[in-house]
Amino acid sequence: MNIQRAREIAESGDLAKVTLNGIPVYIQHVDDDGDTVRIYPLNDPQNEQNVSVQQLQEG
Repeated sequence: MNIQRAREIAESGDLAKVTLNGIPVYIQHVDDDGDTVRIYPLNDPQNEQNVSVQQLQEG
């Protein structure tokens, strides 16, 4: 995924189908200083983490 698409998803608030290593995640925030995003797994909202936007898949 690219940073612009991640930003669109985060700003929309919609639950787009985004995954990290096959696990559905929610994009909370896009880091403007780099190419990282703050996400959490939908089944574990307490497990927030920063990952590279390139690790995310949409679809």
